[in-house]
Amino acid sequence: MLSSLLLSVVALNMTANLDDAAKLYEEHTYVYTGGDYKEEPFKWRLLKPETIEPGKKYPVVLFLHGAGERGDDNKNQLKYFGETIASPENRQKFPCFVIAPQCRSGKKWADVDWGRKNSENAPKEPSDQAKVALGILDEVVKKYPIDEKRMYLTGLSMGGFGSWDIACRYPDKFAAVVPICGGGDESQAAKLIKLPIWCFHGDADPAVPVERSRKMIAAIKAAGGEPKYTEYPGVGHNSWEKAYNDPHSAIPWMFEQKKK
Repeated sequence: MLSSLLLSVVALNMTANLDDAAKLYEEHTYVYTGGDYKEEPFKWRLLKPETIEPGKKYPVVLFLHGAGERGDDNKNQLKYFGETIASPENRQKFPCFVIAPQCRSGKKWADVDWGRKNSENAPKEPSDQAKVALGILDEVVKKYPIDEKRMYLTGLSMGGFGSWDIACRYPDKFAAVVPICGGGDESQAAKLIKLPIWCFHGDADPAVPVERSRKMIAAIKAAGGEPKYTEYPGVGHNSWEKAYNDPHSAIPWMFEQKKK
């Protein structure tokens, strides 16, 4: 039931410029050999800066899409953040690499229950899908001029859960994390006190209870951290639209962050 609701909400928010955005992203394949897969190819996309200057390094963003964009078409995962960051204005303001992997149908970035108001203990290991995303990130860092002090992670809905999960497992890997309408394991909050985080959620979200974000933020603050949190009154599951498209919100803040 919840999966159907997530899929239907995402479907209602399709934007018209997906085809144009897809033309800007290179198509790639990553071969994963762990878990349930034996040399399984995973498709993913890469956006590069419009101009790569010799000797200069650039930030990289790992974007984790929502449940409605799962599959193997290597295109739907570009919706929302992928489209927004690829706009002419944002490409000029924020030259960067963007990694957009695609989660397999029926799989998750984090193997947890989306509908719970209270968190559950995170699995001991990242999901295979998360391992693929992190493996792709490692390949990009090795191959391209990446500024490792400016590596960012963001995701929405199912990707918001994945962002919290990966952040808790690798709190020193990223310069900032922007989880949107997701949730995490509050017992791991102390690991995040030094990590810049800006979380977003709509208080009328019918798919992922807003309590999930509230409790994660409260747990980090209780442990001594200072995360940012924006809760949109009257907004449902599509809180990413406001978060990603506000010129004074998630995207510009994210690119301002840099590891010391």
